[in-house]
Order: sequence, then C-alpha cells, then structure tokens
Amino acid sequence: MSESLVVTHVAQQKLYNGIQFPAALAPKPGISFTPSILTEVIKTQKPFLDSLLLKSGAILFRGFPVNTASDFNDVVEAFGYEELPYVGGAAPRTNVVGRVFTANESPPDQKIPFHHEMAQVPEFPSKLFFFCEVEPGSGGETPIVLSHIIYERMKERYPEFVERLEEHGLLYIRVLGEDDDPSSPIGRGWKSTFLTKDKNVAGERAAKLGMTLEWLEDGVKTIMGPIPAVKYDKQRQRKIWFNSMVAAYTGWEDARNDPVKAVTFGDGKPLPADIIYDCLKILEEESIAIPWQKGDVLLLDNLAVLHSRRSFNPPRRVLASLCK
Repeated sequence: MSESLVVTHVAQQKLYNGIQFPAALAPKPGISFTPSILTEVIKTQKPFLDSLLLKSGAILFRGFPVNTASDFNDVVEAFGYEELPYVGGAAPRTNVVGRVFTANESPPDQKIPFHHEMAQVPEFPSKLFFFCEVEPGSGGETPIVLSHIIYERMKERYPEFVERLEEHGLLYIRVLGEDDDPSSPIGRGWKSTFLTKDKNVAGERAAKLGMTLEWLEDGVKTIMGPIPAVKYDKQRQRKIWFNSMVAAYTGWEDARNDPVKAVTFGDGKPLPADIIYDCLKILEEESIAIPWQKGDVLLLDNLAVLHSRRSFNPPRRVLASLCK
C-alpha cells in the first residue's frame, strides 16, 4: 500500500465477498499533492492500483488535484495504458485535449442505459476513465454495476433465455446519418463513426469490425454481428454480461432508429420485451450511483463493469478516455 494513498469509503459503496465496489482512494492526510506528484505516485504505485482494479473492477479517486482536462490527460498517461481510437462507437463525442474526449453529449434530460463500452463491436476498450470537470447541478450520476452479478442473476431467473443468448449472440442494427446529431444519444454520423468522408474507406473499416453496411439515400444501415452477448473474463475466471442489449432495446431511439428493432437474437428473432425490462430492473437494483464531485476520477475495468448515465440539471461536464 502506498504511503501517499489511503483507501477511503463513500456512502454508496457495496460489499461483494468482502470487497468494496467501487474501491475508493484519497490522498493521505498531511501530504500536499500537486498534479505532478499525483502522476508520479500513479507510476510508482501502478502494481498496487492494477491489483486493486482487478479485485474491485472500479476505482474512484477523490480529493486529488485534478482540475482541468489537461490534468486528467496527465493522469490517464501516467497509467501507461495504450489509447483506443473511438471507431464504431455510437455516442457523439468531441476531442478535448490529448487522449481526453467529452463523455456522451446527448441532452441532459436523457438517461443513457447500462452498457459495456463498445460491447457491440469486436474491438472495445479494456479500461475507461471518467473525470468530473464541472459537477452536476443535480443528478447526472454515472451508475456502475458488476457484470458477473448480472449474468448470475439473469441465469438464475431466465436460464433458457440466457442459454439462447449464449448460443446465438446478438445482432445490432443502427441507421446512421451523414453528420452527427447531438440531440440523439446514438447520434454519431457515419463520417465520425468510421473517421472518414469516403464511403469505400467506411466500408473497409466496417468490414474489419465484422459489420455490414447498407447505404441509404441519406445515410447508412449498419448490421453488426452475430456477436457474443456473454463473454468469459479470463483474468477473473467468470462469465460476464458483456452486451449493449438493454441499452439498444430501451435507448437506441431517434428519428432514424426504432429501439425494438435495434437488437435481436443473432438468428434475427426478436427479443422478449418483458425479460429485457426485467434485466433493466436487475441492473438498477445492483447498481451503485455515487454523486460526482469536481475533480473525481473514476477508473473502470470495462470487462468487469457496466455503466450508465442519469439525467441531470446543468451544468455538468464529465470527460472520458478509452484505453486498449
């Protein structure tokens, strides 16, 4: 354990098998932290931080001098994880500085349902960082939930459904416009989704993801999958609920998209609405929502944890960084 970091508690934490979720760290009293001292501590304490993340799945850093997007970028860099380019994701985002992006820019009154980041494409981040630059007027938490707990509860309650999911996987279908639509939680246009203005290049990049494109007059229909809905976390030796099923079925809605058609079983058959909504209830029951404070940094293991976003009253600015 580092002499400059102390394990702390926040009211919303839950205990699973004696392990706090999320783990929370604060500066040791009496130690005067600066941004550069923080990055040094992260580098020297990397083995401790890695083992804590492996155990808990999430770490909240609270009370450290992380004030700007640039400070946050330095924190991300200090961990030494490789950057993941945001190709194939659905959320509208803007690059702020270095490896730092805005989190989903959809309107404040919209909830963002539970998902693993980019679970609907084969190349997804293994780690996610969030940083609270401006704390919300009210609401705006980023609830998190342990994926293996959801798998276990769903398997217990709906064994046949889970068996079908494991056998067939899921298909994700989304219609993208040409340009970004900031009024939609899935409003990334095809140009920014595939980081190109060339339809042929977009087609090549989609094919690399295992995605089929059907060009329309004013956009493109993307068909992804079948892709597994349940994965095996080798490090922790357990099955995880690794999908965007609930997010797509309940939230992928805008002028172009009908959420009920956005996700199906891998064989194209429709999903049972009652089970999806019950899964949403289980996610809510098991989740933890810690109100953001300015300067908070939340590190998530994307293989262990699903996350979401509650609606909020502005202001609120939460930034994100994705790592391979």
